[in-house]
Amino acid sequence: MMEKIGIIGYGNMGKTIAERIRENYTVCVFDKDKNKVSGLKNIAVADNPADLVKQSEIIILAVKPQDFDVLLNEIKSFTQDKLIVTIAAGITTGYIKSRLGEETRIIRVMPNMPAQINQGVSVLFKGKNATALEFNSDWQLAWQIFSYFGLELAVDNEEMINAATAISGSGPAFFCYYIKAKANAQNKREEFIKMLADAAVNLGFDRGEAKVLSQGTVDGIIAMLIQKNLSCEDIIKMVASKGGTTQAGLEVLEAGGTLDEAVKKAKERADELGQSLPTGRQGA
Repeated sequence: MMEKIGIIGYGNMGKTIAERIRENYTVCVFDKDKNKVSGLKNIAVADNPADLVKQSEIIILAVKPQDFDVLLNEIKSFTQDKLIVTIAAGITTGYIKSRLGEETRIIRVMPNMPAQINQGVSVLFKGKNATALEFNSDWQLAWQIFSYFGLELAVDNEEMINAATAISGSGPAFFCYYIKAKANAQNKREEFIKMLADAAVNLGFDRGEAKVLSQGTVDGIIAMLIQKNLSCEDIIKMVASKGGTTQAGLEVLEAGGTLDEAVKKAKERADELGQSLPTGRQGA
């Protein structure tokens, strides 16, 4: 039997997830902008978040961090026995549990833009209530879902999700900014990968993890530029949202800062997003 997956938020990443898994799962989506979800094929559309949660087994939260507080209050009465998967920058599992209940099963994931062409990098963290060992466990289900989007990397420390946000999440825009500044993309690939890997190590990843993240991010975005015939400006606009982690890092680069400084600023912004929410707190 196919798992029933509900996706709340149909922006770039919510849409990517829905379209790539719809042949293997029963998918239902909701977005407050009804125009985004009109005329979908093989994807059900819920009238509101509560209805989506009621009819789904796995709930993927793909809304902007600033929309979480209202959303969690709206669905909290219907999330018992559901697996919650969040892909929002800066939103901790501790914050979600403070809204939905301490027993909530949560897996936190940071995918990135090249997931659209199955060449993304997804970093996963398992909250302490999510099951990991038995057949069809929460972890196995989440791992299987995000295997459709490219490489996967598991982390044991939730703080590394915010670090991944700065490296693989914001990295595509940083690379495109670098291409614009330095011109020749192919000749600069290895140089940028090394700089991004060094920045990842400085955020706490080991050298092997840093290589996976940096090389996967750069090669994924090069492939996306070619396959989708996009410009660097297009990518930057798609990745950088107002007040988000990528914008914070780009401002550092635009002011003449280094990539390492930009990555650290993006990580700081991811931390700030979670801490600025009502009753926001860190933890698994």
